[in-house]
Parts: sequence; C-alpha cells; structure tokens
Amino acid sequence: MPNNIFLLPNRTGLASRLIAYYNTITMSKLTHLDETGRARMVDVGEKADSVRLAVARGSVQMQPETLALIVEGHIKKGDVLTVAQLAGIMAAKRTSDLIPMCHPLMLNHVAVTCTPNPAQSQIDIEASARLTGKTGVEMEALTAVSVAALTIYDMAKAVDRGMIIGDVRVVQKSGGKSGDWRLETGD
Repeated sequence: MPNNIFLLPNRTGLASRLIAYYNTITMSKLTHLDETGRARMVDVGEKADSVRLAVARGSVQMQPETLALIVEGHIKKGDVLTVAQLAGIMAAKRTSDLIPMCHPLMLNHVAVTCTPNPAQSQIDIEASARLTGKTGVEMEALTAVSVAALTIYDMAKAVDRGMIIGDVRVVQKSGGKSGDWRLETGD
C-alpha cells in the first residue's frame, strides 16, 4: 500500500471507495505531492514563460494610541512604516529560503505599501510581486505582507503587545496556465 497521507486504515465498502475517490481528486490537485503523498518540488522546466503578477493584503490592528505614535513618528525604534515596507520587499526576494518547495525567482518588481487606517485602528498592508517566468509569485506577495506585518509588530510591541496580525490573503493573480483571478470581496 502506498504511503498516502489521506488514506484512513481499516475502512471497507462505501467509505473505502469514497476515501479512494477523494484521494484521487485531491492528489491530482496538490502539485507538491507525488503519487505516494510525499512532498516534492514541482518541475517547471517545460513551462512557457509568461508575465506573472500577484497582489496580497493583510493588516495589523492596534490601539488607536499606538497607531497615532506610529503615524507621528514617535516609536523609539524608528520609522515603522518605512522599515516595514523595506522588510517586506527584502522578504519577497528571500521567499524560497523560507518556504521549502518555492522556486528561487528573479523578481522584476516588488512593491509594498503600509497605509494607516484610523477608522479601523490598523495599518493596511498591500504587496505586489511581478516577474516574467515559469511559476507564479503568490508566495512572494504573501511573504512580503507577512514580514511587513511582523516588522510593525516588532517595532511597536513595547507600547502595544495586543496587536493583531490578520486577514493575510492573495487578492489577485494573473499569468500562467490558470489565467487571471481576483478575490471577490468588498475591498
């Protein structure tokens, strides 16, 4: 029996057939698993180059007083928004060092914005990554947002340990075989 992480032991009849069917569908969609369920890096060598773009967003919620300190430049560690922006850009370029199955990519462009949102008492973060290549840049955009958020937390934690990092998600991607996609939400 193959070492299949989705196979449940001691199942017979209908349950066994349903599990086998689920495994077949799931395994065909999980490109980072081989036929036995083991992790593998996808071979993208035969894929055609195309322009790839991904946009990710996230936020860091905080006390209104903390947001005011950041906006006014009164955090002792320095300019929080600029440092977070730079950290996000640097992180996007190192994504393959952090996430095992990510390909090292030659990014054409990375942009990170950290925008104070007083109405929600948070900083909204958006990152975009672009390249011309064989694989997408969603992980690079997500990494940029995540590290920018962690940097904001690190720099302001002395005044607000209750900050909440959240809503990190891909909101748009384009290029490649799967084409264009946009998250259907109100933002």
